Amino acid sequence: MYDLLQGLRIVEGSAFVAAPLGGMALGQLGADVIRFDALEGGLDYRRWPVTKNGESLYWAGLNKGKRSFRVDIQSPRGRELVQALITAPGPEGGIFLTNLPARGWLGYEMLSTLRADLILLNVLGSRTGTPQVDYTVNASVGFPQVTGPEDRDGPVNNVLPAWDIATGMAAAVGLLAAERRRARTGEGGLIRLPLLDVALWATATLGYVGEVVVNGQDRARVGNHIYGTFGRDFRTADGSDVMVCLFTARNLRGIAEATGLGPAFDRIEAAHGADLNDEAARWRLREDIAAAIEPWIAVRPLAAVAKAFDAHGVLWGPYRTFREMAFDAALVKENPLFERIEQPGMGIWPVPGTPLDFAGLAREQPRPAPRLGEHTDEILASILRLPDAEIGRLHDDGVVKGPDNLA
Repeated sequence: MYDLLQGLRIVEGSAFVAAPLGGMALGQLGADVIRFDALEGGLDYRRWPVTKNGESLYWAGLNKGKRSFRVDIQSPRGRELVQALITAPGPEGGIFLTNLPARGWLGYEMLSTLRADLILLNVLGSRTGTPQVDYTVNASVGFPQVTGPEDRDGPVNNVLPAWDIATGMAAAVGLLAAERRRARTGEGGLIRLPLLDVALWATATLGYVGEVVVNGQDRARVGNHIYGTFGRDFRTADGSDVMVCLFTARNLRGIAEATGLGPAFDRIEAAHGADLNDEAARWRLREDIAAAIEPWIAVRPLAAVAKAFDAHGVLWGPYRTFREMAFDAALVKENPLFERIEQPGMGIWPVPGTPLDFAGLAREQPRPAPRLGEHTDEILASILRLPDAEIGRLHDDGVVKGPDNLA
């Protein structure tokens, strides 16, 4: 993490991906991110993937470096404590990020009476308030209908929660923009960020909406081809799969030099009166190009393909499993993005910091996720300014709780 946002305090009431990821992104830039959770943990506290003893790797990954406040959010006193934490004084406090229902005791109308310059960003499912998650949103915007083999009948879901990730980063940007506005004007405000609108924004921005409206035709399913240019998977002699992309004339020249297929590409051009330096021509003649490349790759092992491609700057990449990726030295072990750290009660593994690499600033080691309730007493004392006796009574009454003992 960096200390670029040092002093900025963000309270997070969240579950699943988008809101926790947004808070984590700001935390890795130095913000103090405090998440509050019910005494038993939030909805995602045990979400898979989990370790062999049931601890959530998912939760640990999305909550790195945060502080944890464990409180009975069903009790009036617990809710008062959460409200006090969200609206605690200080020029860089009063920022609340949540994908919980922001109404009633957690609503902007209520909280802004306790702090007039409150900033509240609420991640929603849709702008009308209907529930949505990444997978229902993805189904709504069309991508499953163009994903998968060309002869597939029916949708193919994407396993990557892309809209959650995009929404989390949009939330981080939105909070920074709102905080900058408050620094200039003294005004806070409510920001609504619907997951569905993020997906619609991205889909329309990438031309998918304009394509069907202007051209009057639906996008076809094209398998592993990259639409509108050339890109496809190929299998090597030793059973590995590689992705080859030809996005530019330079890419075409590189693979021609690496494989000696320049004459074959010339013949394709001559036969069709085309120029393969043109992206549209590469798309139209994708099967001819693939038929030329495929035999060259098919008789060579991955190592030989990699050596030739790398020597000539080919735009390519090997397909890896998660296991192969995790143990790849260049991707993980030697990458300064990662540090091996210990997550208490779970083990040691490579953990990423922020992907933002600020020139001239040293990356700091990423911090593990907190144990549930690890910072409860610290927060009650240092932010809410409660005396020890009051903190003790809150524990005795079951309103708050610290971390459980590790097994």
